[in-house]
Amino acid sequence: MSQSSQGSQPQNRAPQSIGFLLLDNFTLISLASAVEPLRMANQLSGKELYRWHTLTLDGLPVSASDGLQITPDAAMQNAPALDAVIVCGGVDIQHSVKREHVSWLQLQARQGRQLGAVCTGSWALAKAGLLDGYDCSVHWECLASMQEAFPRAAITTRLFSIDRNRNTSSGGTAPMDMMLHLIGQQHGRELAAGISEMFIYERIRNEQDHQRVPLKHMLGSNQPKLQEIVALMEANLEEPIDLDELACFVDISRRQLERLFQKYLHCSPSRYYLKLRLIRARQLLKQTSMSIIEVASVCGFVSTPHFSKCYREYFGIPPRDERAGQQGNNLVMLLPIPEHQSNSSAVLALSRAQGESTFASVRI
Repeated sequence: MSQSSQGSQPQNRAPQSIGFLLLDNFTLISLASAVEPLRMANQLSGKELYRWHTLTLDGLPVSASDGLQITPDAAMQNAPALDAVIVCGGVDIQHSVKREHVSWLQLQARQGRQLGAVCTGSWALAKAGLLDGYDCSVHWECLASMQEAFPRAAITTRLFSIDRNRNTSSGGTAPMDMMLHLIGQQHGRELAAGISEMFIYERIRNEQDHQRVPLKHMLGSNQPKLQEIVALMEANLEEPIDLDELACFVDISRRQLERLFQKYLHCSPSRYYLKLRLIRARQLLKQTSMSIIEVASVCGFVSTPHFSKCYREYFGIPPRDERAGQQGNNLVMLLPIPEHQSNSSAVLALSRAQGESTFASVRI
């Protein structure tokens, strides 16, 4: 999906066409999380803003990781004109990516198309050399193996990453956050908020949100002391433990403690501890009615000004603005639906949506 700095689209602009390349054993929830916001964007706007097409290697049905089969719209070689391609990965991704996938994705890149991936689909883009020098996201189960296999890609634990013409997300519902973010950029935040409300999606997460990656998965079983230290940190956010005490608890020196964090977590232990407390604070701000003073206290900050300063430095906004950003948007007057000549699945879905009370309920 391309980005627009204006957040709006000319009335006569053609719908954006997105191809979803389904690999063997792709995860169905990630595909649905990516497609459904497009359908709802069309429904709420009353316009065909997006079209989508499912593609497979040979045009034959493909099984998702839950065993359900999807019959694609076309083989990837016979795909209609596309503006963007999103690779949908899932289980056993290393064996699902074929040489033909790699060649076709490289061709799409040469032709200037936007490229993206959901769940483990980033593996396919990385294997094609299309993530070299790009920030990218992938499901945490694939994180360590991708970092080892593709050192030129800047693989992060973020829920999703948008870097120039590469849009990648982790699994589960994270693709919905990415698509809502892109829809908001292209057609305005009001439309993205309306979609979120329709899906009873309480909060649109952003690029600063990270996956909750089990530390033992990132480190393997080789660093039990580091895992134990982090567990102690997580269990003592309200009253942080002194670093010398932490080192003593696991029978290592303060110097060894510093080295472990720098080597495996790429930051100092105090910085990591602060990050845990700030992430917890953000959850409380967004998910509870606790006051900012109360949040600061239960997250181990000695004063509200100090909490606000640390929060702003880490997340880029003060706690007060974080909470204010949760306010929703009101729906506005209806818009007419244009006539269509196409029989695409997007148009058929839009036609069926005309009877819904939310049809054309958001102005863009």
